[in-house]
Amino acid sequence: MQITDRTFLVTGGASGLGAACVRRLVAAGGRAVVADLDRAGGEAIAAEFPQAACFVETDVTDEATAIAAVQTAQARFGGLSGVVHCAGIVAAGRIVGREGIHDLELFSRVIRINLIGTFNVLRLAAAAIKDGPADEEGERGVIVTTASVAAFDGQIGQVAYAASKAGVGGMTLPAARELAAFGIRVVTIAPGIFDTPMMDGMPENVRESLSRQPAFPQRFGRPDEFAALVQHAIENRMLNGTVLRLDAGLRMAAK
Repeated sequence: MQITDRTFLVTGGASGLGAACVRRLVAAGGRAVVADLDRAGGEAIAAEFPQAACFVETDVTDEATAIAAVQTAQARFGGLSGVVHCAGIVAAGRIVGREGIHDLELFSRVIRINLIGTFNVLRLAAAAIKDGPADEEGERGVIVTTASVAAFDGQIGQVAYAASKAGVGGMTLPAARELAAFGIRVVTIAPGIFDTPMMDGMPENVRESLSRQPAFPQRFGRPDEFAALVQHAIENRMLNGTVLRLDAGLRMAAK
């Protein structure tokens, strides 16, 4: 699908991977609705492209605000052709550790935001995209979701995060099979370690250790490298129902 003159909903678009996707989509001639809880960051990104982007304060787990983001795309830009879902959180905790048993509410929160939030946005966006015009091959849109290498190589203390991202990966093929009837593709990207605000709070020695784990290049991924794969997934019709690792050959150790 061509990006030019198409509108995309980008969750988590106020920073990191999502912000990089907003900038790349607009640079390719598209439009973006920046959906995030971070109003200051989201408005700042949207202000870079006043004619091609706007911000909607969005909680991906909340039906009302997610609907508002979809409706904004339709009202402001005349329709919705795709989603890039980057919103998510990381949380750590051992099943049984020095501080006791893993907190059930923490586990539920990670699943709610990372997995249920992904499904919430996917279902609402798909309902809007299916009513849009099809191109010459019958394609109406593309939904790109974000998993993680933790879905495959989850480390000790990552049981909640790994489970949530494995769920995102597991939804990909059945969602693609079902939405094919409407000309909608579904692709998931599983990134490795990327240089995002999530990493900024880590001690320098931890950052240095993590940067040496990929096979090559031995560094953090850059957000625009993630955005480049998002662009390719949108533009390449043969990518559908699959999970793409973007990790420089990284395989996470147990801890």
